[in-house]
Formats: sequence, structure tokens, C-alpha cells
Amino acid sequence: MCTKPVALTIAGFDPGSGAGITADLKTFSAHRVYGVACISALTVQSTQGVRAVEPLSGTLVRQTLDCLAEDVGLAGIKIGMLGSSGIVTEVVSFLVGQSGKPARNRIVLDPVLRSTSGTPLLDTNGIQVMRDQLLNRIGWITPNIQELAILIGEDPGGRDQVPAQAAQLKDIARRLGNNELNVVVTGGDLSRPDDFLLTASGEQYWFSGERIATNSTHGTGCAFSSALLCELISGSGAKEAVAAAKAYVTEGLRSAYPVGKGKGPMNHLYRFDPGM
Repeated sequence: MCTKPVALTIAGFDPGSGAGITADLKTFSAHRVYGVACISALTVQSTQGVRAVEPLSGTLVRQTLDCLAEDVGLAGIKIGMLGSSGIVTEVVSFLVGQSGKPARNRIVLDPVLRSTSGTPLLDTNGIQVMRDQLLNRIGWITPNIQELAILIGEDPGGRDQVPAQAAQLKDIARRLGNNELNVVVTGGDLSRPDDFLLTASGEQYWFSGERIATNSTHGTGCAFSSALLCELISGSGAKEAVAAAKAYVTEGLRSAYPVGKGKGPMNHLYRFDPGM
């Protein structure tokens, strides 16, 4: 019997399905990976912005994670919005208990710290726990320039500052005992959306981006990190996985169609559209 790998997403629920849990599941499906999910927080939002955020209890999140891990073998884990320091702590504890399954290289953190509209999505204590504990349990992290600056405690820089700031984040992980961290800084905030990769072994790569003329840009960070995980599960190397994930997001933007009155979602399932 043919089986598919199973990936877990831990993230918030976006009712508009442009980001968060449902967007991750769509991305998994587009890569022929079966997705299971643990919701960290409920949000009230649409394409026009976030109106409210309600994190779930850390206990409920941990029960969900344990329940899923007892039932299926996880090929990889994508971690998105966590919502509170209590949930971050429970996710760290869960990863510690997994005894290296999945391998660290197949655990991807997209550090969702605030919404595009400016709403905080993780409290100060949660950011501290993420930096001091969760960073030691992952193999990949995919911050944008703003998130990178928050994690290293500096002001956001431009393109020229990205390699040095990525190295600072990698050094924080190294001091915690994690020498396996790969850092991808997504460049959506740059004039040209180039992404930067600093591998665990210290190699550096820039990936040229294309600015697509679309208003459907909501949730691209979620899609990128989920696509990256799928590529890693398939066996792709670091450079190849980032390139493929970026290409997936670019085509999802190019083939997007209008949804809502604000910033709509990319087309996560363009590969299943007739003629694509």
C-alpha cells in the first residue's frame, strides 16, 4: 500500500484560510504530504486585518500534540504562531520528549511575532522562551527582517545587514548547544524580495526574488515555511529546498485570484488547477 509522509503544523487558526493552520494544510497537500494539525490560538481576522487573538491553554495544546504523536509517525513539524509563553513552553517540552523523531533538520520554525497589520501575536515572555529554549530544538527558522531584529534584540536592518544579523541568530542557537540551525531570512520587506540562507555549516546563499503585481500576499511566510518542510521531508538539500519553496510561493502569488476586500491569500493549490 502506498503511503504519504505525515507532517504536523502547530499554528493559529485564520478564518480566511490565507495563513495559519488551514494554509499550512493546503501547502502540505500541494506537496503530497498528509497534514495533521494542532491549533495554538483562535483569531478574528479577514483579509482586512486581525481584530482579536485568543490563545488556547497550554494544557490543551500539549494534550493535542501528545495525542497526535501517539497515533502517527511524524516525518516533520512546522511551528508557526504560538500565541503565548505557556504554549511555547509546552511545545519545547513536547519536542524534548520526542527523542529525535522527527530529526531536528525536519523541524521548521516560522517565528510569527506580529501580524502585518501590527497586532502582537506573541507576548514578550513568549519571545524570550522562544529565543532561550525553542531555538535549541529546531533545525530551521524562517524570520522576515522585522522578526529577525526582534529575536536578536536589534533594530531592523536592510539587505546589507541581513547576513550579519542571521549569523547573530545562529550564534545564539550555538551558545544554547544547537549547531544544526539553518537560518532563512525572507525578503518580502525588501525592494526586491530576495531571500538569504545561512546553512548550519556556514554556507551563504542569496535567492533572487520577483515582485509579483498582486494584492494577494497574505500568509506567504506560512506557505514558504510549510513548503520548505515538505521539501526537506522529500530529501532535498538545504539550498535546493529553499529554492523550491521560494518558487512555490512565487507561482502561488502569480496565479492568485481575488478573495476579500483586503490582502487576499496566494493560490496554495495552483498545482491542481486545470491548465497549470
